[in-house]
Amino acid sequence: MSTTPGASRQHKFVLLLCLAGAIHAFVFSAAFPVFNQVDEGCHFDLVVRYSHGDLPRGLPPMSRDASLYLLTYASPEFKGLETNFPGGRFPTPSWVATSTNQTAWREAAFARASIDWERVSKLPFWTNYQTSQPPLYYALAALWWHAGQMLGFAGLSLVYWLRFLNVFFVAVLVWIGYRAAREVFSDKKLFTLGVPALIAFAPVQAFYSIQNDILSPVCFGIAFILLMRFWRAETPGVPLCAGLGLALASAYLAKLTNVPLIVAAGIFIVLKLFQLARQGALRPLLPVLLSLVICAAAPVIAWVAWMKTAFGDFTGSAAKLRFITWTPKPFSQWWHHPIFTPHGLWIFVSQLAYSTWQGSEIQWHANVLDQPAVDTVYVMLTLGCLAFALINLATRRTPVTGFQRQALWFSLGCLAAGTAFLAWLSIRYDFGICLDPSAEHPYLAEGRLILGAMIPCLLLYFYGLDYLLRDARKPWIKPLVVVMIILFMLVSEIVTDWTVFASQYNWYHLP
Repeated sequence: MSTTPGASRQHKFVLLLCLAGAIHAFVFSAAFPVFNQVDEGCHFDLVVRYSHGDLPRGLPPMSRDASLYLLTYASPEFKGLETNFPGGRFPTPSWVATSTNQTAWREAAFARASIDWERVSKLPFWTNYQTSQPPLYYALAALWWHAGQMLGFAGLSLVYWLRFLNVFFVAVLVWIGYRAAREVFSDKKLFTLGVPALIAFAPVQAFYSIQNDILSPVCFGIAFILLMRFWRAETPGVPLCAGLGLALASAYLAKLTNVPLIVAAGIFIVLKLFQLARQGALRPLLPVLLSLVICAAAPVIAWVAWMKTAFGDFTGSAAKLRFITWTPKPFSQWWHHPIFTPHGLWIFVSQLAYSTWQGSEIQWHANVLDQPAVDTVYVMLTLGCLAFALINLATRRTPVTGFQRQALWFSLGCLAAGTAFLAWLSIRYDFGICLDPSAEHPYLAEGRLILGAMIPCLLLYFYGLDYLLRDARKPWIKPLVVVMIILFMLVSEIVTDWTVFASQYNWYHLP
């Protein structure tokens, strides 16, 4: 099939957006010191374990190899230990201050860290409670880690090399966002260019950290594209069904909190099967559909079986929940949760709205890295566009095809499923001595946990924005609004994270 000049220009522009997204992710990934308090150390330890072919069992202490890096290169700026560092005057990192050979310094530092590990590995806070996380990110990151070692990276440079894997994932995600938007709204540039543009410049803090959240939108984004093709196909073939099954399996193996999205996808697939059954086309396709089931189920079953063997339960989460002191509440106590009050519901929804864009967990010099005014703008933009999208879907004021409407309803289902899942966890558990969420703030409303729904949510976002600007008489108004949103993202992110760039513990200050 030949590519039209217009489509070719779009491809080139989106490739530039992929490059811009990669540069954006690189600049901020390099600015943040390593091992933030959002469990980056635990995820790093898992990558190192996987690089040695070590599938963890139970909740062990951080491995010795990972601990050498953790004890040597962790920045105290994340800890907010103002009592130990009065006035926020943190000491110059020893690897920056040293004037000796870096290799010799590193060997001496690792020797000291090895002695320290003998002591701290016996302490509860050195336990890696993330070991039951699904394996896909860690397996890929372990290969990347080996590649960095082969290229000669060592010490802090090697840790940053591992973090810079996210740069590649972000570039891929920008392209996936473009293909997903084109799959549904090939006739609307607001979608096909707006979705990848927002992905490229979104200030998602999870993109700047060693952790598995980055894979969720990539895996489910691919699944979303294949789901749309599956829905439109009169007779789905084996490659499409097998690819869809593997994409759904990869979403599960990327992060367990993608399960609500997979359930929504399963319902979407069942609706398609009913449609085929009414047409009398289901029976001949049963062998083809079997490939979908096998490709989706086999990898998941294998991992679940390992969890049962290594951790004693099918998700591996029981030991982690005990460690972080989360306990199930009796059903009768669920209804006392503040989320059932207007104020409590608003806290949950608003926090989820702004944390999806920029996060709200990284603490820097004892303060959360966000701005209340910026959070307010994100809440207004997000909830406003989603509200207009729902109104548009209900009233059908903007003409769209039947397929586009079905895709948008599915996107809304993904958003609803992810949100309901986090609300259910907030209600279900008593958070014990956990700091976030906590007994005082019992809301599990971190958007990174349902980042897999990023692309479906952006389609809804632009559908609402398109409805809001439906009376715009000039064709340049809609792209101008998107550019203004992107500029707001960049400026607010720079203002929020500006102090991070000055840190002597980051990549920019490497010797």
